Amino acid sequence: MAQKAEARDVKEPVPANDATPPHLAPLDALSLRDEPIPHVPASTAGPWRSYKEILASLAQRILDAQRPIRILQALRWEVDVEEQFLRTKQRELPKVAYAADLGFDPEAKLRELDEILRDADRELGPADRLGGILRATVDEYREVVRMLVARGKKEFYDRSRRLYGSTKDTFPDGRTSVRDMGLVLYDLFTAVGGERLGRVQPRDITAETAALELNARFDRFFGGAPIRVHVDDSLLADAAAGSDYVKIRSGATFSRSDIDILEAHEGWVHVATSLNGQAQPVARWLAKGPPRTTAVQEGLAALVEIFTFRSTPRRAKKLNDRILAVDKAEDGASFVDVFEWYRTEGYDESECFQNARRVFRGGLLGGGAPFTKDACYCKGIVLNYAFMRAAIQLDRAQLIPFLFVGKVAHEDVPVLYAHVTDGIVKPPPFLPPIFDDMNGRAIWICYSSFFSRLGGTAVAEHYTRLRG
Repeated sequence: MAQKAEARDVKEPVPANDATPPHLAPLDALSLRDEPIPHVPASTAGPWRSYKEILASLAQRILDAQRPIRILQALRWEVDVEEQFLRTKQRELPKVAYAADLGFDPEAKLRELDEILRDADRELGPADRLGGILRATVDEYREVVRMLVARGKKEFYDRSRRLYGSTKDTFPDGRTSVRDMGLVLYDLFTAVGGERLGRVQPRDITAETAALELNARFDRFFGGAPIRVHVDDSLLADAAAGSDYVKIRSGATFSRSDIDILEAHEGWVHVATSLNGQAQPVARWLAKGPPRTTAVQEGLAALVEIFTFRSTPRRAKKLNDRILAVDKAEDGASFVDVFEWYRTEGYDESECFQNARRVFRGGLLGGGAPFTKDACYCKGIVLNYAFMRAAIQLDRAQLIPFLFVGKVAHEDVPVLYAHVTDGIVKPPPFLPPIFDDMNGRAIWICYSSFFSRLGGTAVAEHYTRLRG
């Protein structure tokens, strides 16, 4: 059952030394202590406002400003695009047109965001660390607006890469790229083979039955909070989460394993972090996630699937194949090329189209300029695991539950935790069951860390006699 995370005494940061692994350095450099709350001088234009009031006001303005900016809605393809593509025997590029109306005036929205940015600089100053999070958030929403204006152009990819990253980006070790990880995992998941290791579960649960089951589970987890699961005729993916709802695609069928995954991925992470952000009286911006929080969000959702043993080889391969699809498109593969690659990987025709569409929506169908968001999932798994491992090794395990305090980036977490005692940030009310008590998870990570130091490949080779 979900429970409140308890804030512990803040400890002094552990100094880095030569023995600290490179991937620990970014977390180690972040102090858990923040500067004292600045004195806010009385305004001659009105009554005095506290630091909390200023933060809350700016946060609300950010929430209001981002409300009409709906990225995936702006990148939607009409239903007849798939029909047209299939009529060409999958040999011609889809014909895609995006609605001219984004639901907001881009120029007016940029002016609104610029004004919030100026006020944040003026009211908080450049050195304020919470102010830095607010400024980074506003700046990303400005970049999102520019990206959406550039749909169907090369500029769309350039801005997508700045917001979500690229498969060519490297991990904190400075050597291993996201693409490198994708290729290694491709070989591993292909070797495992099959959809499940064990009894095959039939996909005989209708969307309506799945919605009823998930509603019952969420009622228990969220303690009666108004979270609802409903069937949606217009949904393209099998499921999608909002701030207080989960949508299930009409006509989709599910296995019992699929329901378990949806419970953890959509409910315990995406919906829970939205509700945790909404519960903040001051740090209200945590209720919504700009692109800088995507790797944490999607990586956490996938990692919870893994930690709870709900994932399957097919599910893991599907997430990893997204990296390779984005990588191929970045290197010039067209929509037809990526569609055909998915076919060779054993996906059915409808899945091939849906998977390729995720990569090319908003970008150039001829290749070289995709939407790079799908590279965040597996990258996020690795970065979240590294964050948890670093927190445990540096005696800062109390930071880990704050990955769920709302929509956050990793660098935000120590700053947010430092403001629990002054009431600016509230601990997350809803946590996945495996994070209610970190003891078992900490031991699991410690053994995993030892295994990686010992040399996982060398140890595994010792047991090659198992082959025969």
